Amino acid sequence: MIEVRDLVYEYPSVRALKGVSLHIRPQTITALVGPNGAGKTTFLRCLAALEPPYSGTVTIDGLDTRDAPRAIHSRLGYLPDFYGLYDALNVRRVLTYAARSRGIAAAMVAGAVEKAAGRVALMDRLEAKAGELSRGLRQRLAIAQVIVHEPRVLLLDEPAAGLDPQARRDLSTLLVTLKDGGMTLVVSSHILAELEDYCSEMIIIEAGLIVGGQAIKVRDVERPRYMLEIATARSDLREFLAGRAGVDVIEADQHHALITHTKNAAARARLIRDLLASGFEVSSFGESTKALEDAYFKQVGQGA
Repeated sequence: MIEVRDLVYEYPSVRALKGVSLHIRPQTITALVGPNGAGKTTFLRCLAALEPPYSGTVTIDGLDTRDAPRAIHSRLGYLPDFYGLYDALNVRRVLTYAARSRGIAAAMVAGAVEKAAGRVALMDRLEAKAGELSRGLRQRLAIAQVIVHEPRVLLLDEPAAGLDPQARRDLSTLLVTLKDGGMTLVVSSHILAELEDYCSEMIIIEAGLIVGGQAIKVRDVERPRYMLEIATARSDLREFLAGRAGVDVIEADQHHALITHTKNAAARARLIRDLLASGFEVSSFGESTKALEDAYFKQVGQGA
């Protein structure tokens, strides 16, 4: 879906991207992370065909961003960190303008507007002015603007900035729904907790380079990560787990183990029974909630 080869981008005084190459698979949500100033926004703008590469190529859905930027714009939605809304217009008119400006035929606009509003739970606010909406509702409207034409690729730069906890949860649910509906999403943030709930892959950009040289798979829906803790130290914990069918040990010491295992509840119950029967004093066992954070610091540590 997205192919980047040897991408270099330069500002007058600095080289922001230094030969980036990667592949992003279709119908995934990829986290784009890194410190402030690492090159994340520049990278997104290159993907969005808004900045031509100094050298290298960016291909979206088979189209080169330098050769066919307008065609790419019709297949792509991009929400920058700082976005604008027409505050004097109501939600329906904001989305109507967005639909027409993205080439949707007049006869199809009403349906497209209502579908986009429904996807972001704004059907009950269609007649409300954009300037009267809360921060979270404005964010939903901004996303509705960039998906009204049903793009195949969606790029979001810091979409959860400034949102309260409930609005962040709603955003997570929305992004997963869009992915399940066929979109490929790239979401930029420097706050890993915002991305943990919905991203399965991660790209780390630091000083204009991709740490590790490629996207990192951090979550498998069918084989999640689980954290195991035992009360009394056992030097054979890793060996025991490695010998169980369906278990892959990511890391382990005498008290803890991080593993991948099937999402099947009965299989997990059998594993716990086997541990207890072998004398392991299991004090906790549950799905790891920090897969993204663990992968990030492991990669950054190796890079250092």
